[in-house]
Amino acid sequence: MKRFFNVIALLLLLTAVASCGGKKQGNATAESSEWLDIDAEQNRDSTIYGICTDGAAMHTIQLQTDNGDTITIDVMQAQENEKVFGGYEPGDRMAVVTNRNQTQAVTVINLSVLLGDWVIPNPLDGTSVMGLSIRDGGIAESINQSSQIYKTWRLVNGNLELVSIREGGGDFEETEYYRFRMLTEDSLIIDSGEQIFEYSHPDKEDDLNSLDLDLNDVDVDDMVI
Repeated sequence: MKRFFNVIALLLLLTAVASCGGKKQGNATAESSEWLDIDAEQNRDSTIYGICTDGAAMHTIQLQTDNGDTITIDVMQAQENEKVFGGYEPGDRMAVVTNRNQTQAVTVINLSVLLGDWVIPNPLDGTSVMGLSIRDGGIAESINQSSQIYKTWRLVNGNLELVSIREGGGDFEETEYYRFRMLTEDSLIIDSGEQIFEYSHPDKEDDLNSLDLDLNDVDVDDMVI
């Protein structure tokens, strides 16, 4: 009889241990699920698009968002971290990466400044330039580049995504991501992690030089005052 009770006690002990182990495994599963949620949140594109309004100030930006809302965002942290690219003025189209509550800017990008043609000196020919054109609607085009044909662009959490097709690569698209380092009216500097590209707008001085006006050839009598 004593041996019987010992067997019963042993079975109860094993059941309790198994039960504790089951609870521990359940907590681990919940933890894994929580980490998956955190990773998903980090990968979420939290960019807000809109037009800068007259309510913008030195340390805040007010946006009329694409959803029709008007929100005011603190940009002081982004300014301190040098994450305001292109500045902001009323009427500019903006892309702002915020915290979860949409109260504080992490990165501010002026899309009105970003759009346009950007070139760098051609490393194979110092007399010419090459680069890309960033157009409205997510359209990207190559400038004087036959080996790499840009197709589209977009912003992902404050980074520039460029999709292109390389010569000899068939129809396979290549996606590359770049971090912004500087954006002004005249300069665009982006970083691929392996290489830094310093772009500027195409030089228009040649167009001005084509207007060769010699005042010595102008007849004073023909001038209308």
